[in-house]
Amino acid sequence: MRIARFSIDGNVAFGAIEGDKQDELVLDIIKGIPFADFELSGTKVPVGKVRLLPPVLPNKVVAFGRNYAEHAKELGNEVPQAPFAFFKPSTAVIGPGDEIQYPSFSAEVHHEAELAVVIGRMCREVPRERVKDVIFGYTCANDITARDVQKREKQWARAKGFDTSCPLGPWVETDLDASDLTIQLTVNGQQRQLGRTSEMIHSIEDLIVNISEAMTLLPGDVILTGTPAGVGPLNVGDEVAVTIEGIGTLTNKVVKRG
Repeated sequence: MRIARFSIDGNVAFGAIEGDKQDELVLDIIKGIPFADFELSGTKVPVGKVRLLPPVLPNKVVAFGRNYAEHAKELGNEVPQAPFAFFKPSTAVIGPGDEIQYPSFSAEVHHEAELAVVIGRMCREVPRERVKDVIFGYTCANDITARDVQKREKQWARAKGFDTSCPLGPWVETDLDASDLTIQLTVNGQQRQLGRTSEMIHSIEDLIVNISEAMTLLPGDVILTGTPAGVGPLNVGDEVAVTIEGIGTLTNKVVKRG
């Protein structure tokens, strides 16, 4: 099931996406929230008449770096022996169609296409055999990075945590085997990144076991699983799109920070 979060006439709700053709998609509005038992209302609205929002509002975004060997190599980094985590604040999250604001303190902003895992229930110290039980679904993400700031400051808080640096969407796919999916990123229609989730050094199970040893994960929290090779610069005016097999396409435009 594809679950979207959207606004219409000033109201925010969740809905289940129905249909296959982009111009024929409709939302069946959900009664309640999707992280608990819910029912479909039967009230349907065309996707074209709503504004799609970030599919979740995470308490925290836990991101894992250097989880694809070729990406680590292209930046001159060693492959980490254990999962390597950092955080993006909730204020970094934007949705499909929202603008990525080029930060005033950077002159080199990069794109990083990623598979995002959405947590579905409160959990801690999750055993490997129970990882699938705590996953709500999957969505597309773009780990926007001020690369020059990352190199200069070493700590990644500003480089990866600035406002609008975490586009998510367009919706959450709840019924998906994410072990071997194609990840693609284009800038102005030209392919920049192409990889598969099977190329991850540390699997989704590895990542969730690792981070849940240290902290409680909450419904709606997001795990970013790393990016394949091909990261590169974005400029004001660029349109960047992340497409993941079985999920869909997340598109955002880069603008000058106002």
